[in-house]
Amino acid sequence: MANLIDLIGRIFISALFLISAFNKIFNLDGSIGWMEGFGVPGFLIYPGIAIEIILPVLVIVGFQARIAAGILAIFCLMTAFLFHLDFSSQSQLVSFFKNIGLAGGFLFIVVNGTKDWAVDKEKKYVRL
Repeated sequence: MANLIDLIGRIFISALFLISAFNKIFNLDGSIGWMEGFGVPGFLIYPGIAIEIILPVLVIVGFQARIAAGILAIFCLMTAFLFHLDFSSQSQLVSFFKNIGLAGGFLFIVVNGTKDWAVDKEKKYVRL
């Protein structure tokens, strides 16, 4: 049961990034304009999209999940402090704390790793 809950948790925490990446792809000009409005160069949308697709998939399948989760935690903190500091807006405040909460969730993966349902899971060999 713990393996199933671990996998579901990894899917839930990663799904947001996959959806966000595809939204950025299908509204590329709008996403670039939004980023540039915060003084961030628009070309950084491309590595951002790659991060939002590749690393969540690694977390879900459990391949180098600790490293991927660590990078995603940093990514969440950076986006919170770059794009969501307008606390006069309720939606920006919620987005700020959402990113902080996601970073916390990824830090749990960094510390605890994944359970048995992961590509990286070490095999337990019994010496006879």
